[in-house]
Amino acid sequence: MATVVVAMSGGVDSSVAATVLKEQGHNVIGVNLRLYSKANAEAYRLSKQCCTLDSMRDAESVCNSIGVPFHALNMEREFGTDVVDYFVGEYLKGRTPNPCVACNAQIKFKHLFNQAMALGADYLATGHYARVRHEEGLAKLLTGVDPDKDQSYALYMLGPRELQRTLLPIGEQTKSETRRLAAQYGLVTANKPESQDICFIPDGDYKGFLRRRAPQAVAPGQIKDTSGRVLGRHQGLAFYTVGQRRGLGVTAGHPLYVTQLDAKANTVVVGSREDLGTDRLLLHGVSFTHGLTPAEPIRADVKLRYRGANVPALVTPLDDGAAQLDLLGPGSIAPGQAVVFYDGEEVLGGGKVS
Repeated sequence: MATVVVAMSGGVDSSVAATVLKEQGHNVIGVNLRLYSKANAEAYRLSKQCCTLDSMRDAESVCNSIGVPFHALNMEREFGTDVVDYFVGEYLKGRTPNPCVACNAQIKFKHLFNQAMALGADYLATGHYARVRHEEGLAKLLTGVDPDKDQSYALYMLGPRELQRTLLPIGEQTKSETRRLAAQYGLVTANKPESQDICFIPDGDYKGFLRRRAPQAVAPGQIKDTSGRVLGRHQGLAFYTVGQRRGLGVTAGHPLYVTQLDAKANTVVVGSREDLGTDRLLLHGVSFTHGLTPAEPIRADVKLRYRGANVPALVTPLDDGAAQLDLLGPGSIAPGQAVVFYDGEEVLGGGKVS
């Protein structure tokens, strides 16, 4: 019987993950993370603020109902530095952040993982829709069986150390099966709705959030074409993303796309689709799930966004955790976003666009 720490948000997925593990005979310990506690009365009314007392109580209620211990950990400082400050900082650099990827990498599978292992746990478990398969001493990260809920994209940074000691109990089932199991077990979270928003911006107004936290990210400036000609004014770099076509407010007789966000000059640069130059990309922070950087370029299907389609590509590893990505099919992505490499259902690794 293994000792498993389960990250419990108070939602249905992690609740079922904990219950399934308990049913399998593991020694389960439920842990709820307090990450962001800024008061937001409307968010609390909507049960959309992350780390609400209601969510913590739901997680505790599930633990009580299945007979496992429950603990609440305060990681507001770590979350503020590694997720919120990162989120704001990326916009200030003219890049597009992915806070969910940052949260998984830094909060769940760094800070919480390290604490769980230090306390003697054998595994950390979460309610992600992905799978870990052990073959000949190697732990492979696979997509979830439910294509509509697959969350492997947000876990690409996991390496052998984490994968060998990670359990993803609901990755073999669909969301509807998770709901059915929750009802069957009588869990209070069985019919709890999902939040689709950034957890620390529950009202969905990320522009308002940036206005309060970093006014310079939403300061008006010039829109120029690739030759330097001024075409108009923008309302703030954070309102735009590379590859954007709609809502630019300027015309040139042909379709215009955002080709660059120049943070230093506070300028949005627009041009033709050909000016995007997205066939070849430079990635940084590249990691591979097997822990070894390939010595030669590899062919892979890559996902350029969480819900995006796979695009064939050639990945050429470079020095210092960088890689060159040559897309062999249509696709576009903004600097700062994650690119994840796949071989069929297996996640090979990934990195972020420089």
